[in-house]
Amino acid sequence: MKLIAQGAEAKIYEGTFEEVFGVPLLDEKVIVKHRIPKRYRIPEIDVKLRKERTVREARILHRAKEFGVNCPYVYEVDLRNMVIVMEFINGERLKEHLENVSIEERLSLCREIGRQIGRLHKAGIVHGDLTTSNMILRGGKVYLIDFGLADFDSTLEARGVDLHLLKRAMESTHYTWFEEGFKAVLEGYGEVLGDEARKDIEEKIEEIESRGRYRERGWIG
Repeated sequence: MKLIAQGAEAKIYEGTFEEVFGVPLLDEKVIVKHRIPKRYRIPEIDVKLRKERTVREARILHRAKEFGVNCPYVYEVDLRNMVIVMEFINGERLKEHLENVSIEERLSLCREIGRQIGRLHKAGIVHGDLTTSNMILRGGKVYLIDFGLADFDSTLEARGVDLHLLKRAMESTHYTWFEEGFKAVLEGYGEVLGDEARKDIEEKIEEIESRGRYRERGWIG
């Protein structure tokens, strides 16, 4: 297997079914996520935390699938080694793809992003790291990946923060068109959850932004 990413909590490997499960002739790629031990933690607490987070992520992915979210399938959960084996989503990152298409396709994809997030929030899940780097276009479908910071939380506050973080990420990465792009995201979101939910989330995002502006003025003063 090949190490493709390492964060504070986990190492991410790319491998095949044959490498991971020993099944011959199956060379389909998989992602192996290993939550690594933390030496600074008391061992018993470390094991407990890593186990809880591994189980939670697997359950989140399973529930998201049930609600029609395009995300990786979970093939195996190994709680002895704190490993999740999941589907490898082979496609193009939206971060790059969105910069190289027509405005019509760009806004269409943004609306689909909104629909995917709407289904996720309908399932009572917040992603925690919504950026176009964590979205893959495969076969014309938008997939959400990297659920390491995701959680079960259906509150308006949590959903507002989720979308606020996406808006800030889009502003940073796609600054020339993020306003119309994010508007299209909210349109797609409303298609899934309804106009009232869209209005509520827009108001919550504005409230969260106003808090940030207040804090910035406070620091400057």
